[in-house]
Amino acid sequence: MWYQTKASKILGIDYPILQGPFGGNLSSVELVATVSNAGGLGGYGAYTLSPQEIIAVDKQIKAATNKPYNINLWVSDTDTADGTVSDEQFKQAQHVFKPYFDELGIALPTKPTPFKSRFENQVDVVLHQRPAVFSFMFGIPAADILEQCRRLGIATVGAATTLDEALALESAGVDLIIASGFEAGGHRPSFLAPAESSTTGTFVLLQLIREKVKTPIIAAGGIANGKGIAAALTLGADAAQVGTAFLATEESNATDIHRQMLFSDNSKYTTLSRAFTGRLGRGITSRLAKDLVHKESSFLPFPLQTQFMSSLRTAAVEQEKWDMILFWGGQIAPLLKHRKAGELMLSLIEETTAHFEQLKR
Repeated sequence: MWYQTKASKILGIDYPILQGPFGGNLSSVELVATVSNAGGLGGYGAYTLSPQEIIAVDKQIKAATNKPYNINLWVSDTDTADGTVSDEQFKQAQHVFKPYFDELGIALPTKPTPFKSRFENQVDVVLHQRPAVFSFMFGIPAADILEQCRRLGIATVGAATTLDEALALESAGVDLIIASGFEAGGHRPSFLAPAESSTTGTFVLLQLIREKVKTPIIAAGGIANGKGIAAALTLGADAAQVGTAFLATEESNATDIHRQMLFSDNSKYTTLSRAFTGRLGRGITSRLAKDLVHKESSFLPFPLQTQFMSSLRTAAVEQEKWDMILFWGGQIAPLLKHRKAGELMLSLIEETTAHFEQLKR
């Protein structure tokens, strides 16, 4: 059967369908459990959480499902050399963004405090909690971390946006590799070259990696239905990861307006921008993102840009200035149909099965 793949065996799941692990407080225990209980792999994006918060979330997930699930972290969680920027660079960012803060009637933020990486403390907790799957983005964990995962029976999944990154992940010995096409919503998890150079579509990237890499591949980006899953499997993927379609369901932790935007005509237009976090990410096109094209040199590095934009986002939400917010979403959003995660999961399974059954006739 189509669902009996290397990936489903390694991950211990019935169907090789993964729910994208959303960061930025967009994941939820309910969504993870719904997908995992339906035979797929639910995922929780934990890169913004403290070690104590990861422990609490993990306990909640374990109480909600006895099936495998995935905890996701960012290997590189800062683009700053020493956690901060110069006063001159910060003043430049203030100058560029001042018109938007003025429009909302709020004060410009003060310079963020220096940021210290949390990855090492976070991964220690993940190893202690022992989820079935540990996935990671923006790099490759140290060899000793991957070895500990092997000893503990934790499957490892790394994200690649280019063939070179996939080769690096295979050399490190990860269990599965995500081929992350540029259609995908959210951040581009590039780590060997600037994200702007990773603009290869999912199905081309999948074939390039499949040709050179023996490690099982998970296709991600532009997949929201059974036809997309079937296409990925046909081109050599061992599983498919679905992000935007699950983000739009009631079980995710997205806001009501975020869901509305994903189901609206606005979703036809997406853009890649660094303006909101300092890292390149795809969301529904906004006025602010369009205004600031070619002004990237004035943005703060991640995650200082996220901190800088926090009060602006809060005020924009309160004043319903939706064109000043980047609502994460992929290019596939106009095809979304399901608002319940369980119904979406059932549809993905049924449509993929129907496709392969049709081929037998």
